[in-house]
Amino acid sequence: MSIYYQDEWVTLHLGDCLEVTDWLEADVLVTDPPYGRGWRQGEVHGHARNSASMVGILNDSDTASRDSVLSLWGPRLAIVFGDLMLTPPPGVKHVGVYAKPADAGLRGACGGVRRDAEAIYRLGPWPSGIGGRSSIYRTRVATVGNPVGIVARSGGHPHAKPLDVLEDLIDDCPPGVIADPFAGSGSTLVAAKAMGRRAIGVELDERYCEMAARRLAQDAFDFGTGA
Repeated sequence: MSIYYQDEWVTLHLGDCLEVTDWLEADVLVTDPPYGRGWRQGEVHGHARNSASMVGILNDSDTASRDSVLSLWGPRLAIVFGDLMLTPPPGVKHVGVYAKPADAGLRGACGGVRRDAEAIYRLGPWPSGIGGRSSIYRTRVATVGNPVGIVARSGGHPHAKPLDVLEDLIDDCPPGVIADPFAGSGSTLVAAKAMGRRAIGVELDERYCEMAARRLAQDAFDFGTGA
């Protein structure tokens, strides 16, 4: 049995999302996949500071995992984070930006400019129109003066996204079940649950699956009932 955690809102599987495919039954994909840049924590300008403690992300050597999942998902609604310097997914309809907090993107700066922006790709039959909200998404959580990486550490994963940013993205989606086949420490699932949305997630790395299960089990959510 691949189910690692389950409640009335969320089902989280431990396993490979190309093999555990329950997430394909969802209505909208909202995910932060491995970008394909071979990221390693503990490096500065490509030189290991402490090779014994370096941490990477599984399947991050290229974009094959991301593209395989999107191929399975097909021409349906999807929101996918990505690296602006790497090849975007096939079939992108719109590119937004996640503007990281003031404490982020310090390492690997170029010419005195921080690496503090990531892509938010929209794929599938999103409606076209005139006007709307900004394509730049920012967290409303104050981070200035806090230690570098506070957003990531709050989720337990080095690339965790702020819950309010994920809530904004989920709020952009039509009604239905949210899928996250690269669940990480569960931020998309936690955000969906907080909004009263059902969600299905899959995570390959048991360390992060356990973090996600603990966060989901807290049940400290307000569904707007005042309770």
